[in-house]
Amino acid sequence: MMLTPKVPNAELERSIELASKVLLDCQQPDGHWVFELEVDATIPAEYVLLKHYLGERDELGIESKIAGYLRRTQRAGGGWPLVYNGVFDLSASVKAYFALKMIGDRPDAEHMKRACQAILDHGGAARTNAFTRVLLALYGILGWSNVPAMPVEIMLLPTWFPFHLSKISYWARTTIVPLLVLQALKPKARNPRGVRIDELFLDPPETARRGSKAPHQTWRWFLLFEAIDAVLRAAEPLFPKASRQRAIEKAVAFVRERLNGQHGLGAIFPPMANSVMMFDVLGYPKDHPDVKMARASIDKLLVIKQEEAYCQPCLSPVWDTALTCQTLLEVGSERAVTEAVRGLRWLEPLQVLDVVGDWGERRPHVRPGGWPFQYVNPYYVDLDDTAVVVMAMDRAAKLAETGRPQFHDAIARGREWIVGMQCRNGGWAAFDADNTCYYLNNIPFADHGALLDPPTPDLAARCLSMLAQLGERPESSAVMGRAIEFLRREQRPEGCWFGRWGMNYIYGTWSALCALTAAGIDPMSSMVRRAVGWLTSIQNPDGGWGEDATSYRLDYRGHETAPSTASQTAWALLGLMAAGEVHCPAAARGISYLRRTQTEDGLWAEERHTATGFPRVLYLRYHGYPKFFPLWALARYRNLKNAHESQLFGM
Repeated sequence: MMLTPKVPNAELERSIELASKVLLDCQQPDGHWVFELEVDATIPAEYVLLKHYLGERDELGIESKIAGYLRRTQRAGGGWPLVYNGVFDLSASVKAYFALKMIGDRPDAEHMKRACQAILDHGGAARTNAFTRVLLALYGILGWSNVPAMPVEIMLLPTWFPFHLSKISYWARTTIVPLLVLQALKPKARNPRGVRIDELFLDPPETARRGSKAPHQTWRWFLLFEAIDAVLRAAEPLFPKASRQRAIEKAVAFVRERLNGQHGLGAIFPPMANSVMMFDVLGYPKDHPDVKMARASIDKLLVIKQEEAYCQPCLSPVWDTALTCQTLLEVGSERAVTEAVRGLRWLEPLQVLDVVGDWGERRPHVRPGGWPFQYVNPYYVDLDDTAVVVMAMDRAAKLAETGRPQFHDAIARGREWIVGMQCRNGGWAAFDADNTCYYLNNIPFADHGALLDPPTPDLAARCLSMLAQLGERPESSAVMGRAIEFLRREQRPEGCWFGRWGMNYIYGTWSALCALTAAGIDPMSSMVRRAVGWLTSIQNPDGGWGEDATSYRLDYRGHETAPSTASQTAWALLGLMAAGEVHCPAAARGISYLRRTQTEDGLWAEERHTATGFPRVLYLRYHGYPKFFPLWALARYRNLKNAHESQLFGM
């Protein structure tokens, strides 16, 4: 029998005060917050390989520090995982090995021999995913026949065509466009040291065959697209040169229009790297303004420390600042509120009001009004960020005692854009509307299964939360009514909701519970009770909650026990408290876990990945999550125990 611990108010206040001080000390001079954003070995390895593709010298000694990072993150079994303590991943391991060998690690070194053997034991480098095979083709290790056919003439297709750039996600779109030029011109890396990785193949690389069907793909669609791929491969040499040149010019125009200055194409690493290689193969001089900006954007992603360095997939200042402001508003001290408002003032001018991004292809009559995830990314603003920013601004405005409500115009435009971006099924996606051509996940290039940006419960919940906090109600708002029905349909039989951008069902369930109760759904309703029951049933014996990347597997059959983390414990607690369970034993045990695991400096140690880039492909470790989410939960618990009205807010 579990005992319910009691948390004295003085101890709880001390925990809140310690964590608040650390978070406030992380604020940048201009008022915003930005924390490190880490993935796995893949992006650091690709950074090294990009430098050697371009033939750049390592004058600052960054590569040796990246090598230290890669060696440290190697598993005992020899390979590299996608998450902390995760299972072996073939493509990540091939890239990490290639990068280490490129830096200068000898193949007969113990860690390299272990990596090589692990890769061979898993079928060798010939079995890597499509994007890894592209990299190997760029280095001349595999032939271009091993890469799915993607003719650059795709740029000329009409919107009604079954495959069109508007039908795939923003991250796939920005990655593929410069890649189309690379595939058309088939350049070869400079590779000054002539490094190859033939030892990672079971058979000679030139005999390697094309990739096989991915687990998420269906045979009927896969075979159809394989046949189309064969036809394209045979017909491509016959395409008119004039149309090819026109397609290349259109691809280049697409990239240049969206370069974002020193923030890069799409403001994420893969398109940024591809754009640099595209300019290179087209013969742009290194001092061309676009080339200089594109190359500089990548170095801005580096995290360089005393002994190690790694490359981030992108920067997350808007997300970090918005969530930190939400946390500080919950804390409620004079300094916390003052600095939260300063952070929101920093966010206010980042709202995109004058650029209709790619989302306008599906919603041409909607006015822009969203925020990006990064510092600058006007073509790809984010609904999740926008909803969180709007809720924080609304909460801050309600604290203002006199004068015109703060952030009124920004809130109104953000709400207008989010309403206009609702999908036909009642949900919301992250960057687009109705990006649901699911058959496209069967094309050979989509073996990662992350080609689309469909509506998901966590995004729908966030947008519903925003509307509820702004005073709308389902009985008078058709938008809210459709959103609630979407969440009702998406709830799993065991009571939880899928989390696309956080790991995973804990994240989705927290989001949904906040939204439903803010929207006025009875906390005693079956939908809410089943969710509460699920959360309490998966609590770990130590009082915390945990869930890892295996929850995204295609044959998911229910929660699998994972070590507790501070972030996921906070999500579970916030979900329970949103459902009115502040006094339940599970909440008290969760709060006790957070207090017990808080370090003397006020922080929480969290090495595990708790967020998601693409399920089963790329996972994220936000270094800010254990700094603000646990504090948020502790402050919410205190406020509700003291009968404050913080439960009226959407998050």
